Amino acid sequence: MESEIQEVLDDNQKEARKELRKLEKRGYKTLTSQIEAEFKIAEQFQKPKFAEWETRLKLYNNQRRDKEAIGDPLLFTVHQTILASLYNDRLMTEFHPNEEGDEETAENVNAMAEYDYQLMGKDIMDYSWDWDATFFGRGYILFNEFDRKLKCPIPENVDPLTFFRDPRATSINGDMRGRGACRFLGRQIMLSRLDLKNGLYFNTKGLSKSKETLTDRIYSAQQSRATAQGNQVQLNFSELKGDNAEFVVLEWLTHWNGKKVLVTLANDRKTVIRYKELPDTKWPVIDRTIYPIAHDFDGVSVSDLIEDKQRARAVAQNLALKGAKAGLYPMYVFNKQLIKNPAELKFEFNKFVQADGPAGDAISEIPRQGVKSEVKWILDTMDQAAQRATATPEIQQGVQSDEKRTLGEINLVASKVDTRYSLSAKIFGWSERRFWQRYYELYKRHFNAKIDEKVIRLVGAMGPKWRKLTKENITFAVDPDLSVESKTLAEARRIRDFQMFAGLSNFLGQDPTVSRRELERHYAKLAGLDKAQVEKIMPPTVDELQAERENNDLSDNKTKPVTISEDHAAHLAMHQRAADTPATYAHVEAHKRAMMVKRDKPEIFPQPESTQVTDMETVPQSVEQTSVSSPNAQV
Repeated sequence: MESEIQEVLDDNQKEARKELRKLEKRGYKTLTSQIEAEFKIAEQFQKPKFAEWETRLKLYNNQRRDKEAIGDPLLFTVHQTILASLYNDRLMTEFHPNEEGDEETAENVNAMAEYDYQLMGKDIMDYSWDWDATFFGRGYILFNEFDRKLKCPIPENVDPLTFFRDPRATSINGDMRGRGACRFLGRQIMLSRLDLKNGLYFNTKGLSKSKETLTDRIYSAQQSRATAQGNQVQLNFSELKGDNAEFVVLEWLTHWNGKKVLVTLANDRKTVIRYKELPDTKWPVIDRTIYPIAHDFDGVSVSDLIEDKQRARAVAQNLALKGAKAGLYPMYVFNKQLIKNPAELKFEFNKFVQADGPAGDAISEIPRQGVKSEVKWILDTMDQAAQRATATPEIQQGVQSDEKRTLGEINLVASKVDTRYSLSAKIFGWSERRFWQRYYELYKRHFNAKIDEKVIRLVGAMGPKWRKLTKENITFAVDPDLSVESKTLAEARRIRDFQMFAGLSNFLGQDPTVSRRELERHYAKLAGLDKAQVEKIMPPTVDELQAERENNDLSDNKTKPVTISEDHAAHLAMHQRAADTPATYAHVEAHKRAMMVKRDKPEIFPQPESTQVTDMETVPQSVEQTSVSSPNAQV
């Protein structure tokens, strides 16, 4: 294990030295000046947005609020409802070949992607990605690293509170022509001295602490989150020594000398400690949005729609609470001519207060305004506005509606909620497709054809099995297509198709020409069984196994004989998977001719298992040409 880690460090150091030589030849003073100007523009542009987001984090979970007041959880409730629905609806991705013969490669890559899903921690990463997209309007994944030890790409969540971008951009990589793409973007991160020893960085010996600690974005983000959680804000990180000493650096993506480059700056953005020329035509950052606006970068977030309503509801609720307290502890006016000692008015059980004269009007409650019905109306109106804007009715939040509704109304509301949420799921599918495209690109670039191999575990109907993959097994002749589908929508369509096919299968089953086996397999697939389970329940027949084996030769344009006794329908179905070669065409036509001969002259085949149609030339052109000399005669 130590030797593998050292090998990775050595490779990183070689790459870093190579990039440093490139940088030194070109001189990097102009590069740092360019990045400083870009950073200042981006920082000034996003400063108001950062302040707004930090305020909203306190609304989301403000543990430092006045302990005598109550906080309204409207933003948390709506955000969590939407997040739960979208996160639970895992987007299913599948690679499809674009070149004949790549079917097995597609199967390998799909199996590898499923295996790497857990290895990359994508289930955890997706939660943060979805959380950022719903709360801030956009979430970001930096997808540029390949772990040589794990032999797997490594994606990384980017904190929107430390992310800077080109003000003129409408998205990270723009449209198909690149229009509207960011010219520059980046983030502030914190690196320890131990991080700087991983071989990726150079010029690290003379690093100093940031002089802009109080204004650094990363410190501001940490402070806002600590305040919202009720924690003590800690900014005195300069006391840390040794390998744990920390440095704020700027990781920046920009264009320089006609190339896309990744640059890391330290010492208040004056010293380059990493320089890497990117071979990509697009930035290695994948953005996810929930409510995009055409031709606009930020779009709309859940907090945009809910923040003002939560504030107003909290004000109204706290006023109502004070009014309720005033009812329990009202103010009084008393006749000081009758009550000589006001201290005796303090409440005690079984207490007597002395008064000079009749006590009927000695004290009376001061009239006050009760909580008016308008307060409830305002609270309900704001709640309904939030529900309509985000399609999160009370039922969707897991709360029984105050208003009695029929089952039909409830089902109608649920269907419309699914329609709104399915739109967000489809929009999330844009970023999911870009993620897996980048996943394949990194494997194609970094997986070494000579030395790398990867063993993945496949879980089938017969239990786990292992498959060894090399670059040859996972590289397509032509880059594949990707399909992304919502798990919820796919499941709903499967159930609908299953119900429709149930009635159709009864009708088709009465036709003697229909393949009962294919009918049953399709029915099992619609019932939710995967391919391995179906094959375990209904294993391939001898004819199907034979036809599958023949496909290899037919794809290489090698002729194969056809016997009359074969199940020709099963063979024809399996031969659809063979490559389109002259041998395949001749073989398929031979099966068709054999079926016609067998239909017209069944009596001439007393021992059909040994009767062969060797190739297209031996198949008779008409029934009249058929002659029989023995039970083993060939047609």
